[in-house]
Amino acid sequence: MIVVAGPCILEDEKSPFEIARELKRQLAGLPIEFFFKASFDKANRTSIDGYRGPGLREGVALLAAIKKEVGVPVLTDVHEQAQCDAVAEHVDALQIPAFLCRQTDLVLAAASACQKHSRWLNVKKGQFLAPEDALHIVRKIESAWPEVLTHARSKLTLTERGVSFGYRQLVVDMTSFQTMKSFGVRTIFDATHSVQMPGAGADGKSTGGRRDRIEVLGRAAVAAGADGIFLECHPNPSQAKSDGPNAFPLEHVGAWIRQLLSIRNCVKDLPRLL
Repeated sequence: MIVVAGPCILEDEKSPFEIARELKRQLAGLPIEFFFKASFDKANRTSIDGYRGPGLREGVALLAAIKKEVGVPVLTDVHEQAQCDAVAEHVDALQIPAFLCRQTDLVLAAASACQKHSRWLNVKKGQFLAPEDALHIVRKIESAWPEVLTHARSKLTLTERGVSFGYRQLVVDMTSFQTMKSFGVRTIFDATHSVQMPGAGADGKSTGGRRDRIEVLGRAAVAAGADGIFLECHPNPSQAKSDGPNAFPLEHVGAWIRQLLSIRNCVKDLPRLL
């Protein structure tokens, strides 16, 4: 099972190392493919007042240091074409944010950078897309990276993070995992962004969230066939500089992943009846 976990954003020069070490400790020995996740720039904050992170140069240097000193693979977002090659040179996986998943030039640049540096590419399916529409994302990536789907464990994954429904509410289609897996890719469930309530934070300047719904949705997604879990975690979610209302408490990550592995083991060999 793939596990992508870490803070939403690089908040300072010390805490990301502490979080990465704690995640490594909690997840040691588990049959998972783990990536430490943190963003160097959150270019899609609700308000101009939202903290965005340290920026490209300092942020990538921090991620490279975490990779080397803690000994964990790292994943981070890219938002512009020019960032892709520079970031892929130092991290293990690039991620296309949900709102940018249809930006063809960005997708192609990320795919080319991942091919060049032998990296992994995760694309979050936008809140505005049906799972069937994600096939076009895969086809774009194949055009720049023809061999991406030729291996049994492709370096391309698609992530489900809920679909916008009305105002300040996201709904997860649990059948989306099977739909997107039919494209030849592995699928991940973004358990924390799927419980966001966009614009529902203080004074409408930030995103709200329902942390209490993370566990049930994550369990359902694994049972529905998701190949991995994405979760943003923090030692003190109420103090997080980004996405605190939907962040998972760091202290419980290992225990929850063990629960999800138990569910995965229960359902993986069940025969399909239809």
